[in-house]
Amino acid sequence: MAPARTFAQALADGVLVLDGGLSNQLETQGCDLTDALWSARLLADAPAQIGAAHAAYVRAGAEVLITSSYQATYEGFARRGLDGAATTALLRRSVTLAAEAGRGSGWVAASVGPYGAMLADGSEYRGRYGLSVRELERFHRPRVEVLAAAGPDVLALETVPDADEAEALLRAVAGCGVPVWLSYTVAGGRTRAGQDLADAFAVAAGNDQVVAVGVNCCEPAEAAGALTVAAEVTGKPGVVYPNSGERWDATTRAWRGGTAFGPAEAPGLAAAWEAAGARLIGGCCRVGPGTIAALGGWRG
Repeated sequence: MAPARTFAQALADGVLVLDGGLSNQLETQGCDLTDALWSARLLADAPAQIGAAHAAYVRAGAEVLITSSYQATYEGFARRGLDGAATTALLRRSVTLAAEAGRGSGWVAASVGPYGAMLADGSEYRGRYGLSVRELERFHRPRVEVLAAAGPDVLALETVPDADEAEALLRAVAGCGVPVWLSYTVAGGRTRAGQDLADAFAVAAGNDQVVAVGVNCCEPAEAAGALTVAAEVTGKPGVVYPNSGERWDATTRAWRGGTAFGPAEAPGLAAAWEAAGARLIGGCCRVGPGTIAALGGWRG
């Protein structure tokens, strides 16, 4: 990790390059991610593969590594027979693996995925789980506390589909002593739950623990507009790491469509995102090391 400056100070100095999709890099390495735990399974079964995936992004120029804890929850691991102590150890391991791959010079963002990621049924792209803000806060708090204690530079509250869950997450992280970024997944200029983006970003306004706001796991074309709204509402730096633009066909279990965010498109998109206020720029699903390298080259 990088203790000489705070993460917020690093953002003030200019754009930081995030990594890309962990799952697609793991698949490139030959890993099977068909399990309901997705890449989180490898924390227990093949941690070296996660370390290798992080290292691939470091070689590509990523300055911020997002941990493999997105789908790592006490409930999810309990279904696999792991007790609370074992799950705590795996959550800590996710931070250690990223820190080791960064070789002490990069930043580590501990991923806190939405409640829907634990369900493993795609509901993180719908939100509205039928739970109250207080119930969602209780779900998130235990792993937030463990991840924060493991010593990351920032917590990535990511792929959030619903303003209510964003409120719950911000309650859960309050007082943990680690800065956070808040990143919604959006579609059609609204949250995945259909809420107005200005209202959704307003939950982070005035919260000094939140050092960046933005979007991830969305179409690249959605990003600039959402970043503009986020900046207008909160005045905070932007974070953006969309998908490649391809779409998952659940029936055929294959990716469809062309790539809208690859190495060729990265420089132009990154310039537009920076102009819209982004200071953290990277990729999510299907965005690999080649695109991350192009981002680093664009920034110079």
